[in-house]
Amino acid sequence: MCNELLQIKNRLRKFVSDRDWDKYHTPKNLAVALVVEAGELLEHFQWLSECESKNLDKVKVEKIGEEIADVFIYLVLLSEKLGLDIFKVTNRKIDINEEKYPAEKVRGSARKYSEY
Repeated sequence: MCNELLQIKNRLRKFVSDRDWDKYHTPKNLAVALVVEAGELLEHFQWLSECESKNLDKVKVEKIGEEIADVFIYLVLLSEKLGLDIFKVTNRKIDINEEKYPAEKVRGSARKYSEY
């Protein structure tokens, strides 16, 4: 496991423990919180044009970074709660996607794998 991820997991465990919040961190609650935070991330892009979304000012990027961190925190907490190795499941999913979306078939296309 990556040293930085281990450090983050340890900090999160302490943060949650110090506040006696583990009793609220059921898989369902963590999944709900993750979606809420993803919605807050999306809010930063609501009503922006494609061009505007590619040319954000520094303050906006910092705010977006905070929301990305919140999403990551809930992903880490949920994977820990379910006993999942976030790197292992991510690599497995990339393997699955490589099979579903072979580069020679999908290059330059946004169609879903079932449409090929």
